[in-house]
Formats: sequence, structure tokens, C-alpha cells
Amino acid sequence: MELQEQFKKNWKKFAIDGPVLLGVSGGIDSMVTATLFAAVGIDFGVAHCNFQLRGAEADLDEQLVRDWCNTNNIPFHTTRFDTKKWCEEWKKGTQETARILRYEWFEQICSIHGYSRLATAHHANDNVETLLMNLFKGTGMNGMHGIPERNGNIIRPLLFATRDSIVAYAAAVGVVYREDASNATDAYLRNAVRLNILPVVQQSFPNAIQSVSDTIGRLAQAQQLYNRAVTQERKRLLEQRGNDYYIPILKLQKSAPVETLLYELVTPFGFLPTQLPHVLQLLDAESGHYVASQSHRIIRNRDFLIITQLATELADMIVIEAAPCTVSTNKHDFTFDITDRPDEVPLQNDLACIDLSKIEFPIILRRWHIGDYFYPLGMKMKKKKLSKYFIDQKIPLHEKEQVWVLEAQKRIVWIAGMRLDERFKVNNGTKQVLMIKMTVS
Repeated sequence: MELQEQFKKNWKKFAIDGPVLLGVSGGIDSMVTATLFAAVGIDFGVAHCNFQLRGAEADLDEQLVRDWCNTNNIPFHTTRFDTKKWCEEWKKGTQETARILRYEWFEQICSIHGYSRLATAHHANDNVETLLMNLFKGTGMNGMHGIPERNGNIIRPLLFATRDSIVAYAAAVGVVYREDASNATDAYLRNAVRLNILPVVQQSFPNAIQSVSDTIGRLAQAQQLYNRAVTQERKRLLEQRGNDYYIPILKLQKSAPVETLLYELVTPFGFLPTQLPHVLQLLDAESGHYVASQSHRIIRNRDFLIITQLATELADMIVIEAAPCTVSTNKHDFTFDITDRPDEVPLQNDLACIDLSKIEFPIILRRWHIGDYFYPLGMKMKKKKLSKYFIDQKIPLHEKEQVWVLEAQKRIVWIAGMRLDERFKVNNGTKQVLMIKMTVS
């Protein structure tokens, strides 16, 4: 019962007002989390996704969660996805496709039924695995603190607990759960880390999970100090001139550490960590040399590195690092600004008013793609493909080819000049808005 007391104490710091939606798969982690929620008296409902990837096994998972909710008088929400079809249509892997489907549906349920937060059953082992994967792939400070305990409306109240403590609790109170057979294979990267790497580490360091988890907590706090320092350095070293950004080379070279500062200055513009050595070489290169990302170029020009947006003919994506700013396509200028919520939300097609709390920078302005979908404002969370929307709106082909969309965390926010997504609209709880004005260049 020690885990239950720790959970109860940890829950208080979230200070949540209103019911919570908990994602429950039927596995030990989520079933223990549901049991803890019920035990400490949290007002919550359960959401279960059946991805129809494991036949009868997936149906039995769904039935287990349904029965548990009925027994404990907990609101139950469920849906089924043709996951393989979406994988083929989006050309994404199974895990990524399932994650997108899951979170989009969770958000829809929260909106329809008035849940104030979405909770997931991530725990300390998940956090350690995430940190290790980030380290092995290469990361900056942002990848060093693993999974955030809070991320917008998503909370992870069990992140402090190790897998061993969860298993012990399940045995002590008789939690019923189902084992996903796919967890025993190393076909997925996370499973490979979990099954092949961590056991070897724990042979030499038995307390590795708890020790690394504690370190992640300290790194998350250090990140706050680091971010403040980086913000100050950006103000000192990044000068905006129109749509371009200038970095004075001599000033940068006199700063320390140069490599870390340059990494933080250029990665928001789409440059990868693997490109950093090439960017560093520009400091000693002749004028005219450059390095390009998908959306920008860094050009050595006399005493400056100039970060400039690629011409629209070369780039179909523009990274918006922060607001206020203005960016241009071949036909339009987009001005981004942050303001307090207006008394009346503007209704013009060329002006988007977005709840700032529902997005995170950087955001992306890009051309629309086949397969894109959104939830049109005013249609009560009814999903619609952009291709079908254009047909319904009788948009000519030559105009459709010029349509740009605003994307935040892989979700369509706004079809520029046409319609906002329902998920990002301003409501009575909105405090600040991102205002975007679209004008002809």
C-alpha cells in the first residue's frame, strides 16, 4: 500500500479542478493507475482504444476494461481503429500511427464530455527508456529530461513509480490485467531497450531505474535555468532584420560555449544536430558558403551568419519559432502576434484567433498534403479530410495547389484563409490568443 500513499501525496500537487480522462489499455500499468484513481477518490472516466491489431486478444483487452468500469461504476469510453488502413494511408509505422489516432480521439472525448485533463499511465521505467533512446539517437538539453510530468492538458501522475513497485502493488491488492504478447518481443525500439539493455545495466546497478529517474527530475529543474540562459543569449546574439536573422560571428566566437550556443540558435529553424559541424565550419568559411535545412539557409556573409527562409519554390514548410513575427510565402504574408483574449473573436477568414494554451512553439506553416485532415470549426468534432473539404467548398485546382496550413504538434490548426480547427478555438477559459493575420504580399 506504500505506492497508494505515494500516489495520493503526489496527486495533490496537480491541483486539478474537474474530472479527468484516463487512458487504459488493459495492461498492468494502466489498470494499476485506474485502481489508484478509484482508491483515492479521483473523479475520472476511462478511455480505451482497440487498434484491431491482435484479433481476439485485443477484444479481450477491451472487455476487461469495460467490465472493470462497470464493476466500479466508472464512465467508460471506447473506440475501434482500422490501424493498418491508417498506416498505409499516412505511410507511417504502426506505433506512430496508433499514437496519433489515440491522442486525437482522447482529445475529442475530453472536449465532448468536459474532462479537464487527460492522464496516462507512464511510469519511471518509461521515462528512463525515453532518456536512453534520446541519448543514443543524439539530443540536446530538451531530450535529457525524458517524459514531462505535465504537457499542456496531459498529465502523468504515476511517473514517479518504478515498474517493480507497480507489479508489487498489483499483486498486493489483486489488480486484474492482461499481458500484451507484443511486449515480449524486441521488434519495436522501446521494447529492445527494455528487454536487451536495461536488464544488463541493472545487473551492475540494481537501483539504476530509481537513480536515473531521480537524475531526470534534477535535469528537468536544471532545464528551467538553462532555458532562461538560452533566452538571454538569443536576445544578445540573434538580431532580426525583416524576415532574416543575423548572428555576429565575432560576438559569437567570444561567447562560450560556442558549439552549445550555436546549436540552440539554429535548431529552431529546422537544422539537425548532425548538421552542427557544418554550421560551425561557416565561422571560418568565405562569404557565400551556406548550410540548408528543409526550411532555411544559414549563409556566411562577411561578419555575419544570416539565417534566411528558403524561397517558397524550394521549401514547402516554414518553422515559426516564436511570436511576434512575420513570414512570407510566394503570395501571402503571415503576421503572428500574441495578445490577451479579445472581447469578441474575429470571424474573418484571413484572421485566425487561436487559444494559445492549446499549442506549443515551434509551430509549422506548410503546404497541405494528401491525407491531411482536421475538425472544422462549428462541426462538433467531426473529422474531415482536407481533400473532401476543398471539394465541398468548390475550391478550383489552381487555388487548392496554393493552400497553406498551420500545424502544431502534427495537428492541423488552421487552413490558412479558410477555416480554423475546432480543437484550437477560443473559449471562456482562454486567457491569451495567438492572432495570425494573412495578407496578400
